[in-house]
Amino acid sequence: MMEILKEIDIFITGLLNNIGLFGPILAGVLIVVESIIPILPLSVFITLNFYYFGSLMGFIISWLLTSLGCYLSFYIFRKKMKLKFDTKFIINKQNKISKWMIIINRLKLEQLVLVMAIPFTPAFMVNIVAGLSSMKTKKYILAILISKIFLVYFWGFIGITLLESFTNPIKIVQVILISSLGFIISKIVNKRYNIE
Repeated sequence: MMEILKEIDIFITGLLNNIGLFGPILAGVLIVVESIIPILPLSVFITLNFYYFGSLMGFIISWLLTSLGCYLSFYIFRKKMKLKFDTKFIINKQNKISKWMIIINRLKLEQLVLVMAIPFTPAFMVNIVAGLSSMKTKKYILAILISKIFLVYFWGFIGITLLESFTNPIKIVQVILISSLGFIISKIVNKRYNIE
């Protein structure tokens, strides 16, 4: 088992080293894109930045790019879709996004930060709903900048610990425990604020 883990570690390290500087640049671009189109694994791109740039620079780069991506998503829906949606919202208040808008609008800044900081909250949906809602842009930006500190640190720590688990299998227990704790907290917070 240890031999297999070492082989996987050598393969991943070699792959990341062969990609060169193109890897973190691509990871940075994909972090921004992921905030707009949520089909990409944000945790992988954050881990790549932590691996290449170290914990501090990897954190700063990932935090800035994640915040930028979330803001772009918010901005697109605020400027391009809000007017169209408001017309539909008046006609049909029963759709899911309309319900989310009511919930998001009621949240205070600290509550919004908490919801957005939890790793398993559907951040893309929060960005859209915030953009379509009447939430002040300043409040949204502040919430993003604060909440993404915790989110980026969480995924960076999990990713690096997971890479270390290939040479130290005990680290995998840490990953499982921290991920499970993050998931449980996410479920509790989402249920508390009806964001399910």
